Amino acid sequence: MKSLHRPDLFGWSAFDRARNVDFNGTLLVRPGGNIAFDPMPVDEHDAAHIDALGGVAWVLITNSDHVRAAADFTHRWDARVGAPTGDRGQPEFAGLPVGLWLDDGDRLDFGVTCLALHGSKTPGELAFLLEPGDTLITGDLVRGQRAGALNLLPDPKLSDRSAALASVRRLAALPGLEAVVVGDGQSVFAGGAERLAELATSLG
Repeated sequence: MKSLHRPDLFGWSAFDRARNVDFNGTLLVRPGGNIAFDPMPVDEHDAAHIDALGGVAWVLITNSDHVRAAADFTHRWDARVGAPTGDRGQPEFAGLPVGLWLDDGDRLDFGVTCLALHGSKTPGELAFLLEPGDTLITGDLVRGQRAGALNLLPDPKLSDRSAALASVRRLAALPGLEAVVVGDGQSVFAGGAERLAELATSLG
């Protein structure tokens, strides 16, 4: 895995040829148990790295299209799963032992706040804000198709473009936000609030 912008964050990726972007998993290392966000499959090298860092206590999923390797993580590390309440009942969660359904504004004991993103392709998509508020993890709605910038999920996949724009504006207003770690594409590790504001402006 790669070290990210904070010593407690690591990432790994798989390149998606159809979309020409990386699909990313992120690991937050913390004394009370590590957290994997939208985890991609890991090879033995990365699995050994995760083992060395203490395994995985929780898997947090931004939306039902980002279940990815969550089941593998529950089997290998006996991780618990948290997922969006708004996506409950989606077929991707069938057979996955979701132990915690998450809503907008939920503040989890392990330093993560849930933020609802409306207008995306699934009804309950969340972003996760990490303490102390400098880092945001996103799933589908906000992505990084090009280095140094952020972009929105393409219009044909949005359920409500106006609601999506309002969600981007809400994220851009987060105080102290520096990094936007995206599930799809290239992340922004500095000036994240500014990149979100630019995105909102470009969308009208």
